[in-house]
Amino acid sequence: MRAIIASAPDHERVTPVCYDPATVFLEYRVHTSLYPSTLRRSERGFTLIEIMVVVVIIGLLAAFIVPRVMGRVDDARITKAQADIQAIETALSMYKLDTARYPTTAQGLQALVQKPDDPTLNNWKSGGYIARVSKDPWGNDYQYQFPGARGREFDLYSFGPDGVPGDVAGGGDDIGNWNLGN
Repeated sequence: MRAIIASAPDHERVTPVCYDPATVFLEYRVHTSLYPSTLRRSERGFTLIEIMVVVVIIGLLAAFIVPRVMGRVDDARITKAQADIQAIETALSMYKLDTARYPTTAQGLQALVQKPDDPTLNNWKSGGYIARVSKDPWGNDYQYQFPGARGREFDLYSFGPDGVPGDVAGGGDDIGNWNLGN
């Protein structure tokens, strides 16, 4: 055993794990922290150049992807407004099935939430037809007009992204039950 210890290279150390007169167990450990040149590639950190390359790649990806994702926010709001209008239309249809008429313009969409003060209104569903009337994705109230002025029984619409009623500069961004699917 002494021959093994004497012939061990300088960077190896002999550490007795257990000393028993009958048996000696020795553990040879390589202390690489004392000799940095012997570090394996997997034990070294990243160089500054490697980190800079990764940061540049992430920056380039962000420069191309972020503008495309940000353009989708407007599309998502328009889609939400269309879905809201369809849901409110369904509630208005249920209202008409129960009461045999649509709410008046003066009663508005609030007639779907709480019973209007109209003694001639029969069979109004207890609890309402929708939980609440939400605002459009731009924070404005949905508009309701009965009878409709655009060839429908009623008009239900949002003023759209600009929040202004009607066609603006011929473009018209109002979203209504008359142009769903366009």
